[in-house]
Amino acid sequence: MVSPNGEFEEQNSQSINIELPEAVAEGIYANLFLVAHSGSEFIVDFARILPGPPKGKVQARIVMTPAHAKSLVAILQENISRFERNFGPIPPFGAPGMPPPEEF
Repeated sequence: MVSPNGEFEEQNSQSINIELPEAVAEGIYANLFLVAHSGSEFIVDFARILPGPPKGKVQARIVMTPAHAKSLVAILQENISRFERNFGPIPPFGAPGMPPPEEF
């Protein structure tokens, strides 16, 4: 696996074998993200809110270093750019055809 700046490629010419357990491979739907940080880590909570009562539930919490958080932002931006090149622009939340925020 290679980070956006190629750090693994330069530092380690061996590939990394990543195991994806079956239960994790199914994925978890999230439509709300909460981010907190300290001087040494970022905490990202992935939550789900469904129409109805205004109550959500955190589905997963990821804790990472600031450097890994910055790498995650770069990887997401690169993949969003690729997606939009292939499928067109992603409309902003609340744009025509998107559910209004009050439904959540």
